[in-house]
Amino acid sequence: MSLTAIRQGIATNLATISGLRVAAEIPDNPNPPIAVVMPNTITYDEAFGRGTSQYNFTVTVIVGRASDRIAQRKLNDYASPGAQSVKAAIESDKTLGGTAFDVRCESLSNIGAVSLGGETTYLAADFVVTAYAL
Repeated sequence: MSLTAIRQGIATNLATISGLRVAAEIPDNPNPPIAVVMPNTITYDEAFGRGTSQYNFTVTVIVGRASDRIAQRKLNDYASPGAQSVKAAIESDKTLGGTAFDVRCESLSNIGAVSLGGETTYLAADFVVTAYAL
């Protein structure tokens, strides 16, 4: 499978979260709340006979101004079980529309402020995602 197809599969799963914009590629001007799917590493030939490869991603969720309590609560909702759960959405179709054998949202890290456009500071968090595909 192609890296583009796997990224799009993750984005499609994330699009099931009401009110969350999703970008399979890094946008020029992200408009929060938004989840951005970014590849980190690929480990090729994980299985016998040059089979399955491991694709590692960071899904950065940017929610709003860092000083806004509503943004903090929204990020809490994305990190917790329930209808707004990023983990549940990513894992809702483990095959990513037929592009992977399995996908897992493994952890949440880097919760804090991120500057976009040099002027505005937003609250964001990184979700670590691993997909297994050919």
